[in-house]
Amino acid sequence: QSIGCDDYLGSDKVIDKCGICGGDNTACKVVSGVFKHTLTNLGYHKIVEIPEGATKINITEMSKSNNYLALRSRSGRSIINGNWAIDRPGRYEGGGTMFTYRRPNEISSTAGESFLADGPTNEVLDVYMIHQQPNPGIHYEYIIPGDNVISPQLLAHRRPGEPLNGQLGMPESTSHEDEDLHREPDILTGQSAGTFPVIQPGRFPSHQPENQVPAMQPPRQNREHNWKQVGKTECTTTCGKGSQYPIFHCVNRITHEEVPEGYCDSSTKPIPEEEACNLFPCPAFWDIGEWSECSKTCGLGMQHRQILCRQIYANRTLTVQQYRCQHLEKPDTTSTCQLKICSEWQIRTEWTSCSVPCGVGQRTRDVKCVSNLGDIVDDEECNMKLRPNDIENCDMGPCAKSWFLTEWSDRCSAECGDGIRTRSVVCMTNHVSSLPLEGCGNNRPSETTPCNNGPCAGKVEWFAGGWTQCSTECGSGTQQREVICVRKTEGNFDVLNPYECSHLEKPPSQQSCYLKPCGSKWFHTEWSTCSKSCEGGFRVREVRCLSDDMAASTQCDPQLKPEEKEPCNTQDCVPEIDENCKDKYYNCNVVVQARLCVYTYYKTACCASCTRVANRQSGFLGRR
Repeated sequence: QSIGCDDYLGSDKVIDKCGICGGDNTACKVVSGVFKHTLTNLGYHKIVEIPEGATKINITEMSKSNNYLALRSRSGRSIINGNWAIDRPGRYEGGGTMFTYRRPNEISSTAGESFLADGPTNEVLDVYMIHQQPNPGIHYEYIIPGDNVISPQLLAHRRPGEPLNGQLGMPESTSHEDEDLHREPDILTGQSAGTFPVIQPGRFPSHQPENQVPAMQPPRQNREHNWKQVGKTECTTTCGKGSQYPIFHCVNRITHEEVPEGYCDSSTKPIPEEEACNLFPCPAFWDIGEWSECSKTCGLGMQHRQILCRQIYANRTLTVQQYRCQHLEKPDTTSTCQLKICSEWQIRTEWTSCSVPCGVGQRTRDVKCVSNLGDIVDDEECNMKLRPNDIENCDMGPCAKSWFLTEWSDRCSAECGDGIRTRSVVCMTNHVSSLPLEGCGNNRPSETTPCNNGPCAGKVEWFAGGWTQCSTECGSGTQQREVICVRKTEGNFDVLNPYECSHLEKPPSQQSCYLKPCGSKWFHTEWSTCSKSCEGGFRVREVRCLSDDMAASTQCDPQLKPEEKEPCNTQDCVPEIDENCKDKYYNCNVVVQARLCVYTYYKTACCASCTRVANRQSGFLGRR
């Protein structure tokens, strides 16, 4: 014969869907709901607790997310996805039943995770969500017995800790009086002593039966009421080691029904001791620092902030390696910023006239930094790199100041008799500043100078000498030759008056010539006045390399460059001797040594000695 759910041989009783032995499925109560709270902190968050005796448990995530479901017993034992370890989908035993953990395909499915179990549970279970992104909603549903509960099997056939009508009766961690109850089965044999509560009183008062039949009371012992632990306070943290305390209520030692605390001896009430809970570490998270100041006071700038991967344990926040936060999107460490619109540069006036009438000078204009409101502000408010120039050079053309000359040509224009030598003369701007030079003025230096290579012999006729070399070594010049009327004598020529040859065609005495382009030549000014009249001074002149068109050139031979500075007046300075300045005493050297020359009397009486000393001192100071 078979054994029924009531442990009687031949009994045909079975457990209905509510977990009631011999029940007819009418004593069930369906508990369901949706957890939609908005969560801010990362980590474990409690969703719902499943009471003892619950059946047909279904915890389902409403859509796929990066969150995970977790299941834990009230004693703190992890069943699924505990201690930050994500389990594989499968079957897991816990709370007296078998849970099926499902996690649909992460690519092809949009469904969320779920826990399914037939039950009944024999202890309270807590369902958590490991929060990492916005909560999509968690649907939960389970069945518990109603108020009209079928009488359980006699306690005499039940061992401590075994299920009774799908519920865990009295836990083994009850008081000593409860233990005595289990040691005396003979007093509760035969007939049922009444109904037994489905859910432990005090833990889930919303499901406590209202019409309980008092249980048969055992022989009266020391006390009728005693203190009983009915649960624990909520853990102070969801992860990272928190603390909780046991909760003691005064209950009837027979029925375990909760009664006012005055029924119990307050001196025997246990002192709640702190217990560690949720020892698993909290999930790592990105600790976001404050933004730095904007790099620009106006316009588009940049700001930065520090991002650290942190983890909390035992009320301490620790910095960990960043790979622990790889499941989270890392926030940006930089961002653009703009405090206000930048001011801009405005040109307020046109350029002024050049500061000089000739040569290189300067001109200016007014440039201001103007805000977007039109106010003039400090230049630092604008971008200094974009500031328009408010001053620039201006060239008003050359200022003629000095005559520039070449050296005299080496050749005389006539091989004999009178001829000329030539040089080039040009007036140009002078940049020498060592000593002052006079302007060009109207006193233009001569471009020719006479020369004579000796007399020429001739005969009675027009006699043309040979052409001289070209007056210039380069460029356009002239050639000269002597044309005279001579009378040829025996071995000699007598020069006659040109009138004597007037009947003859006179050959030309001058013609133009051009040997080659000049290229570049050295030009220099006249020497300046000597800087000192004696004991060695110096004088200067400016030297320039000019091309044929008198433009500055760099093609001159540096070795042929004339000197730009030379010493002058190197003779010693001789003081003028005054016949009236004489020493009247032989010992004027004592006056000098005593430094009495500063007095008029001694300066006159020892005039020569005092004058020599004064001249030596002035010369020494001059050399310094």
